[in-house]
Amino acid sequence: MLFICRSISLCYEILCISIVYCSFDIIFFILFFIVMESLNFMSNGESVLFLLDFLSKNILVYFLILISLSIVGAKLIDLIFIKFLKNLVHKTKSDFDDKILDLIHRPLYYSLLFIGFGFSISIENFYLSSNVIFVINAIMKSLLIVLWSIAFLKIFVLLIQISSSKSSNSKLLSSKLVPLFDNIGKIIIFTGSTYLIMVSWGMNPVGWLASAGVLGIVLGLAAKDTIANLFSGIFIMVDSPYKEGDYINLDSGERGYVKNIGIRSTRIMTRDDIEITVPNSVIANAKIINESGGPYENERVRLSIGVAYGSDIDKVKNILIKIATESGMISEKFEPRVRFRSFGDSSLDFELLFWIDKPEARGRTLDFINSKIYKEFNKNNIEIPFPQRTVHIKK
Repeated sequence: MLFICRSISLCYEILCISIVYCSFDIIFFILFFIVMESLNFMSNGESVLFLLDFLSKNILVYFLILISLSIVGAKLIDLIFIKFLKNLVHKTKSDFDDKILDLIHRPLYYSLLFIGFGFSISIENFYLSSNVIFVINAIMKSLLIVLWSIAFLKIFVLLIQISSSKSSNSKLLSSKLVPLFDNIGKIIIFTGSTYLIMVSWGMNPVGWLASAGVLGIVLGLAAKDTIANLFSGIFIMVDSPYKEGDYINLDSGERGYVKNIGIRSTRIMTRDDIEITVPNSVIANAKIINESGGPYENERVRLSIGVAYGSDIDKVKNILIKIATESGMISEKFEPRVRFRSFGDSSLDFELLFWIDKPEARGRTLDFINSKIYKEFNKNNIEIPFPQRTVHIKK
């Protein structure tokens, strides 16, 4: 399509240049005639009337003059307009407006040129029939629609690329959505262009639209689940409840790293190195705990410990703080803490709070600290109580 448009553009350039050269002699002759007649008949204005009568009798000359004036006028207006806009866009820091101006330059020029052509072929008493004029106008309208459609498509793709090329914290569009929106934009622009071209040729597109609507309903019903997954995938990428590399927990019990977010499904790699594929329509309606979310990835862990009544609570706190600090497995950004939470039925209930750098380190960190607590409590004769029940048998 682009090759055809460029070929047509080149042909029109050659045609315009040929018409201009062929008509320059005629224009020069007419201007010379006006000057001479004005000098000879300045008092009665018969030269102007003669010129108008000459043009009305020589329609071809009149047509060539209008064509030449259309080319010259379109070029002049285009140069003035583009020069004015270029002076404005050069003052901005971004080159986005410069690219848009370059894209609309050619369609704008041909729009002005074809308007002049359309006016030229519509003069009265010309040699062309109404059917021929209609066909020529339809061809020019179709060419303009194609040129503007290509320009709008390039601008649309440029907007998507700019939106997806920003930094990860401020980008408006995920890079994975660029091909999707690119295809959607092409479909919309192609459909709109087809509709306008059909209208330009006097066709009624209502029947085509009705058929397309029925086909869309049939496809929607047949691919209901696929469409649900598709839109859910788009919403997940736009809303970003999680991203690739995040450690998440689903309400169904699955937990692991997000390996890939696709249009149809999300893939999660568990700690057992098992990949789970979850349809986007399911995960979009599920409760998700994103352990990698928040202002930073560090995660706080709560570890409950119970000691027997009569234990030295200050000693218990010091031992717990020492174990967490010297473990080498917790985050160094935060200091561990110990809280005396409650008086239990058979124990004094403490809670050790510490932070880990990565969510996946929870399991091995708890294993190490639990083991260390048990050994240190035994060494310091701190009893860890367990529920006991005394049964009295009545004789």
